Amino acid sequence: MPIEVRDVWYVYPNGVEALRGVSLTIREGDFVVVMGPNGAGKTTLMKTLNGLLKPTRGQVLVDGVDTRKATVAELARKVGLVFQNPDHQLFCETVEEEIAFALKNFGFPEEEIAKRVEWALRTFGLEEYRDSSPLALSGGEKKRVALASVLVWDPKYLVLDEPTLGQDHAQKEVLRELISGFLGQRAVVMVTHDIEFVADFRPLPRVVLMAGGRVIASGRAEEVLTDPELLARACLLRPQVPETLYRLREKGLPVRTDVLSVEEARDIILAALGAGA
Repeated sequence: MPIEVRDVWYVYPNGVEALRGVSLTIREGDFVVVMGPNGAGKTTLMKTLNGLLKPTRGQVLVDGVDTRKATVAELARKVGLVFQNPDHQLFCETVEEEIAFALKNFGFPEEEIAKRVEWALRTFGLEEYRDSSPLALSGGEKKRVALASVLVWDPKYLVLDEPTLGQDHAQKEVLRELISGFLGQRAVVMVTHDIEFVADFRPLPRVVLMAGGRVIASGRAEEVLTDPELLARACLLRPQVPETLYRLREKGLPVRTDVLSVEEARDIILAALGAGA
């Protein structure tokens, strides 16, 4: 069964309408990227998926369970949320304890906990910080601890809010490989401003654009992320590959601009040059 967001509105106590009639379906195995300007409602939407925020109007159903009728603890086993700010979810005395915390709460056997914690420490390059306080680490290191502490229990739905913030290229590639490993088995929902990170994924995700608390577009990445009008509404710049093709077309080369792959762009350019020879 999927996560179903049905005509969800969310109004904060100060009267700000963060979500205005948002509908979205996330099925097991889906890869969905949510993009848009600051204040679009992206993080608010993510927090409704695991019950941290309950809709003011509308419904969020997780495998048929209304989040208003379930606790965050009950939903957490299925929906793993990595916060944009890792300080909001780190509280244990050591990195090792932080990564093991949820596993212990979920009742994993001690041997399995030890195995998973070692995997997480190694995968995220955190072995040397095993006995360090998570809060004493750098921003990028904290982010890796937060990611490790959620990925370690293998949730059915993985929700990532700006996971590449503070990460260098090598760590972004580690993250890309991990997400790719989930695809087809688990649903991955990611909020990000990092359009190049999204454009380089294979397979490409479904992209949902938000603005003003509403969904303004939803579709295949190669359609949404190459549409100049939609990107302008979402305050996003065109990825480098279609931007290059667009500039070549302005110079008179008859090329398509609705592609994100470097290899496909190369073939398109070579074909256009050959046709003009």
